[in-house]
Amino acid sequence: MATSSIEWTNATWNPVAGCTVLSPGCTNCYAMRLAARLEAMGMAKYAGLTRLSGGRAKWTGAVRLDRAALGVPEGWKKPRMIFVNSMSDLFWEAVPEAFVADVWDVMARTRHHTYQILTKRPERMEELTARLPLLPNVWLGTSVENADHLFRIDHLRRVRAAVRFLSLEPLLSSLVSEGAGGIDLGGIDLRGIDWAIAGGESGPGARPVDPSWVREIRDACRAQGTAFFFKQWGGTNKKKQGRTLDGRTWDEFPAAGVRAA
Repeated sequence: MATSSIEWTNATWNPVAGCTVLSPGCTNCYAMRLAARLEAMGMAKYAGLTRLSGGRAKWTGAVRLDRAALGVPEGWKKPRMIFVNSMSDLFWEAVPEAFVADVWDVMARTRHHTYQILTKRPERMEELTARLPLLPNVWLGTSVENADHLFRIDHLRRVRAAVRFLSLEPLLSSLVSEGAGGIDLGGIDLRGIDWAIAGGESGPGARPVDPSWVREIRDACRAQGTAFFFKQWGGTNKKKQGRTLDGRTWDEFPAAGVRAA
């Protein structure tokens, strides 16, 4: 719950901690490493959320609902763009629907903030948000790391949201769909998607990203009117690799909102 160094947001807010490994994008999850460090520093909120496996921290599947953290955004008077649950997934099945509703109530009371919620479980997002109010200050998104998980975008398209966005990070393959026999079906379908964030994996064991995969996303965004944000090339030293694509940075935000100061 602090100012964030993530390029596309201002702050993080974590009323939930803990998660499970769901798909290939989770393999080197930074939140697992951070949760282990925070537990080692004595933070009770993160105790027991990870275990060592093969010398690396892995989620145990435990969930921690932090009710004391629910009111934090109400103490932030200056408008912020807030990434919700950078250390978990609000739409994980282990998070009770009633607690999701409590988070929604906080966001409804703090309309001066803009909230960004990402999930790898857009099926549950689709289900639960159908019973929650549509809030103009809440952006809903899903993560897609490779072509095997493009189905998540279809669920997101059916979600009621002021802004729908994609986190295509860590980008592990081309997202251009192929039909039978490897036939190119014409690119990435971004209908109903307002914003796409692309980026390579960073940190220990980072898997490489092919620049052509990023260009495919950028070109699809430009052709279909979706804002494009290129976060990073990644690698073990992401600062060294930078975030310039074809001679410039790409820091577009959706027309429905601009980054808070």
